[in-house]
Amino acid sequence: MGAIFQSLGRTVLAGVVLLVLLVLAVGTNVGVSHAWWTFVMRWLHVLSGIMWIGLLWYFNFVQIPSMPKIPDEQKPAISKVIAPAALFWFRWAALATVVTGLLLAYMLGYIVPALTLAKGVTAIGIGMWLALVMAFNVWFIIWPNQKKALGIVKVEAAEKTKAARLAMLTSRANTMLSIPMLFCMVAQQNGGL
Repeated sequence: MGAIFQSLGRTVLAGVVLLVLLVLAVGTNVGVSHAWWTFVMRWLHVLSGIMWIGLLWYFNFVQIPSMPKIPDEQKPAISKVIAPAALFWFRWAALATVVTGLLLAYMLGYIVPALTLAKGVTAIGIGMWLALVMAFNVWFIIWPNQKKALGIVKVEAAEKTKAARLAMLTSRANTMLSIPMLFCMVAQQNGGL
């Protein structure tokens, strides 16, 4: 058992195997219906969304507030190792969340009404638009500026400082948007709006 938990890859693989065994033990209509595949897409959407918003909140509730408390000689561990890895998963989780969400909306037949904020799917539509804005921010504002701030892209010190601030402020904007976005996503199917 220790060998499984000493490797992230083996841990994730064990989780997938456990899931397959559970599905095979309990499921009778696995893979044969539209409802099953929309369920799988919803699960993938939620899974990637947890990764995305979890990392967003990690950056804003843990990493950014902790940086001033870290001695200067230890900061390269964050900026050269932890932050680039976290930002990799962050941006790809954002894309996966948007893609699976759009596929789910398509599979359930409400993609156009939701994106046009039609009556009956207004809450999910608002949530989708907020998520699209947030994903845009991740890929086209936060990530390009983080590359400068972390030294992945070489720039002058003044531009590096400016890029770090813009990335942080945009990340804070995404944190703010994540609150109503998550509410809208849950509200649609649970009568919250």
